[in-house]
Amino acid sequence: MKAVVITSPGDPEVLQLQEVEEPEIKDDEVLIKTEAAALNRGDIYQRQGFYPPPEGASTFPGLECSGIIEAVGENVSRWKVGDKVCALLSGGGYAEKVAVPAGQVLPVPSGVSLSDAASLPEVACTVWSTVFMMSGLCPGETLLIHGGSSGIGTFAIQIAKFKGAKVFVTAGDERKLAFCNDLGADLCINYKTEDFVVRVKEETEGKGVDVILDCVGAAYLQRNLDCLNVDGRLFIIGSVSGFVAELNIAAMFAKRLSIQAAALRTRSVEEKASIVKEVEKNVWPAIMSRKVKPVVPQRFPLGEAAEAHRLMESGNHIGKILLIA
Repeated sequence: MKAVVITSPGDPEVLQLQEVEEPEIKDDEVLIKTEAAALNRGDIYQRQGFYPPPEGASTFPGLECSGIIEAVGENVSRWKVGDKVCALLSGGGYAEKVAVPAGQVLPVPSGVSLSDAASLPEVACTVWSTVFMMSGLCPGETLLIHGGSSGIGTFAIQIAKFKGAKVFVTAGDERKLAFCNDLGADLCINYKTEDFVVRVKEETEGKGVDVILDCVGAAYLQRNLDCLNVDGRLFIIGSVSGFVAELNIAAMFAKRLSIQAAALRTRSVEEKASIVKEVEKNVWPAIMSRKVKPVVPQRFPLGEAAEAHRLMESGNHIGKILLIA
C-alpha cells in the first residue's frame, strides 16, 4: 500500500508518498481501507519532530480517517467487513489502510459523505471531552473559542449552540469572522484590531464568560483568566504562542477559576474508547439531524500532503483540510 512518510523532521517537502507494508491488525482491532484523512495541527508538529506518536502507534501521520472496514480482529463483535466508518487514530491516517482499536471507530453519520466523515472524529472527541465532559458547559452559559474558524472552532461553535450555550469567538480577519457568524456565533472578535478581554466584558456586563477553549497558550493565559466569570473554566488544548507564562493567581482565588489542559492523542486506548462512546451518544444525533455539519472546503490527493500542510501552516484555511486516498 501507499502511505505518506516523514522522511526526516523538517518542512512540508519531507512528506513523501511511498510504498510501505500493510498494517497487521490485533484481535481487538479493525483494518480500514482509507477513503480520506483529515489534517490536524499535531500532524505538523510530528512532521517537525516535536510530537512523536505514542509507543506502538503507526509512525505515519494522521489522527483521524474515514473508510470501509476490510478486516476485523477475532475479538471484534460490533463491526463487520464492508461497514462505512470513521475513526480516531493515534497515527497512520495518511495511508491507504490503517489498523485501529475497535473502540475508536464510529459509524459514518447518515447524511454525511464517506470522505467528509474523516473530518469528524478528532474535533468531535476533542470538543466533547474538553468543553462538555471536563469543563461542564451548561445550557445558558457562555463559551469563548479562540481560533473560531479552525476545524476545532467551527465544530465547537455548532455543538455549543446546539446544546444551548452562547458562543463568542476570536479570529484574525473579517472573512473568518463572517464564517463564524454564519455558523451561529453570537459575538465575533477580530483579535488583531480589538482587545478580546474588553469586548467580552462589554458583552457580558462585566461578568465574563463561563468556559474558554484555548489553542493559543502562554500569550493568552493571563488575559483568558481576566475575562472569565466567577467559577469560570479555562481549557487549553494547544499552545501556538509557547508554553511558559507568568501568572497572577489572585483572580483565581477571587473568582474560583480553574485551568485544565489535555491532549487527546496521548490518552490510553480505554480512555479514547470511553470518549468515542460519549461522542456517539451525544454528538452523533446532532450531526444526523443536520444541526452540526462538517466544514470541509479544502481537499487534496494523498500524494499532495505537503501542499495541504503548507495551507494549514499559512493560516488561510477555514474548517478542516482533507487528504483523499
